[in-house]
Formats: sequence, C-alpha cells, structure tokens
Amino acid sequence: MADVDIPPEYYGWWRIIETSQWDNDDIDIIGTALISLTGYDDMLRMFVLLAHVNCKPTKRGVSFTWQGAWEYDPVSGTGSVRLRKDRRLAGRIRIKDGDESTFLAERAEQPDEPIPDPPSYRDKWRRRW
Repeated sequence: MADVDIPPEYYGWWRIIETSQWDNDDIDIIGTALISLTGYDDMLRMFVLLAHVNCKPTKRGVSFTWQGAWEYDPVSGTGSVRLRKDRRLAGRIRIKDGDESTFLAERAEQPDEPIPDPPSYRDKWRRRW
C-alpha cells in the first residue's frame, strides 16, 4: 500500500505525448512513453529512459523523484505534474546535473506488458551471443 494517497484525478497511467526539449519523433523508441502515478511501484518510460518513480501529492498536483537508466547510464532526477483544464497533465522533468524539460501527457490504460526495470550499467558491457 502507498504511504500517501494520490488524488483520483491524477491516479493511474498517463501517456507522454510531447516534450519541450527533446525530439518527439523518438519519444516511443523503446515502447509507449508512459508515467504511472499511483504511489506504489510507479514507472517512467520515454525515449531511452526507464525509471522507478516515487510520487507524492502536493497542493498544486503531484511531485516525484525518479531513478533509473538513460540507455545504460544511471540517472536520477525530479519532476512534477499538474492537471490542466483540458484534463491533460502538464509536467516538468529534471535530470540531476543535466537537462530539464516540460512534457504533456494524456490519460492512458495500464500497459498489457509491464515496463521493464532499468538496465544495470554492467549490462552495457556484457557479451551478447
């Protein structure tokens, strides 16, 4: 169970449809770009980023921290979302010591297949036969 309840208007899965700083043609390169906001075992996938998300409600929306991998390189950061009048999420994601971007997301269904865990940096150097 979650330690905090995510407000129902934010709770669930969201399809990330665009970002302000990165080429949106590649947003789904490793699978549909998604973020989950449930307060329990949440995930983020977009471009070549796979991350575990820890979210909590705020007065203006939901804030989150995340930790994962961009390709095979370990990365982490923070983010926040708020609900717009059109029922879309307006968000911001920050990579620690790196880029920052806004994003837009629409309500989505939970994917049929789970989002994989972020790869380990060691996976980058393993031989593939």
